Amino acid sequence: MRNTVIECFASTFISVITGYLYAYAIARVKLPFKKFFAVLPVVHLVTPPFVGGLAFILLLGRQGFITKTLLHLDVSLYGFWGLLIAQVLCFFPVAYLICLQTLRGINPALEQAARGMGAGPFKIFWSVTLPLSLPGLTSALLFIAVSVLSDFGNPLIVAGRFRVLAVEVYSQLTGWVQAGKSVILGLLLLVPSSFLFIAQNKLIKKNVERTATLGGKLSSPVELKSSRLSTVFFTLLLTFLALCVVAQFAAIVAGSFQKLWGINTAFTLDHIRGMGRYLGELKNSVLFSLTAAVLATMIASFAAYTVHRTNEVLRPFMDIALQLPSAVPGSLFGLSLAIAANLLKFRVSAVLIIIAMTVSFLPFSYRIMTSTLMQLRTTLDDGARSLGAGRLYLLRTVLLPMAKGGVLSSFMYVFARGVGTLSSVIFLVSFNTPLASVCILNLAEQGDWGKSACLALVLTVISFGIMAAGRIVSNRMTNSEWSAQK
Repeated sequence: MRNTVIECFASTFISVITGYLYAYAIARVKLPFKKFFAVLPVVHLVTPPFVGGLAFILLLGRQGFITKTLLHLDVSLYGFWGLLIAQVLCFFPVAYLICLQTLRGINPALEQAARGMGAGPFKIFWSVTLPLSLPGLTSALLFIAVSVLSDFGNPLIVAGRFRVLAVEVYSQLTGWVQAGKSVILGLLLLVPSSFLFIAQNKLIKKNVERTATLGGKLSSPVELKSSRLSTVFFTLLLTFLALCVVAQFAAIVAGSFQKLWGINTAFTLDHIRGMGRYLGELKNSVLFSLTAAVLATMIASFAAYTVHRTNEVLRPFMDIALQLPSAVPGSLFGLSLAIAANLLKFRVSAVLIIIAMTVSFLPFSYRIMTSTLMQLRTTLDDGARSLGAGRLYLLRTVLLPMAKGGVLSSFMYVFARGVGTLSSVIFLVSFNTPLASVCILNLAEQGDWGKSACLALVLTVISFGIMAAGRIVSNRMTNSEWSAQK
């Protein structure tokens, strides 16, 4: 429990600060190669998390490429420090996506007014930009903290003897079949999550009206004015983080074209040629993830509107219920779903997998949509309702079009995490519904690192292709709307 508290606090704090600085640099600072920096964090969201842990070991382990080959160091990063690095690199892209949406939603006229009254860059940041970023920051703090609490992939691979509760839940289930202990440990993880929910909701309620800066007239574009010092600082920071992301991806690529990682580095195409046998696994992963992303985004949009823009009696219960799944360890949730399905004699594993993906990532989608909708003025609702619009019509025709960025971010996040998910679905796969993520893990356990890395690479490329297509469609829709307005 002590290790879990220390690790959760450190990983969450550094992840959110890193993600916010990254988002601020993209939204407010003139940078070279900004488009490249803006899309690169998504690599961590698309790449299966356990593959990232494997790449971490291959690069920074005792026999790692960086630590041993380049620096000639006989060190081991297993333990707290290795886990801290792995989790910051894993979760800062989530904070980046949330904070970027928040920063882009701030009306630039407020910052321009402060600049016109003589405020300097630091004064504008501390008195205008940072306070208006509070909803995004608190949202990021909430579900990154919960994600860190329930994450077992990174601790299982890189934590070594630094034991945390999430790993103990998994170990009791798979190693000792101690279901009772697993339940108790899972409930212990729910306790801090509940406190996080209460604190976050109170902070957001205090800032609802103060941070609603969109609606009515169209905002003017953000005027980027940054000093040379800030440009250099943020360029170096983003370059360092980008190198970390690229290094992880490079390890997967290198492993895909080597006969045997670390032993026989000869170039080979055998792994690529053998990917045809895994077409079923790839198709299931993509199809199930797409379905879960659509369902989670639709549910999250409706729930965020109901909780934060209506007076329904069950709003507090709905708010907590939508976030609780993120506090439950994935393996425990998947096993519970499998047991429930068995008791009900429900045998359609495809449906169970989609349910597991949707429910597991719904809290994150909900927080993205909450942060986005809270920036829209409530007067938009009043105006539409006074003209006779119902709630669903208002949400579909007014709010969601204005929250298009949040909708896309929610869809991208759920799809990317669903493609690489493992813990919540490992007990639900069947012979007829194999998944690429489970197959990657099985290949790694068998010592077939080449095929494992190659399958992860193919899955990542497919995911990027689908998300790029979604981005293109969204941009075309936006351009069409602007043309119609003109």
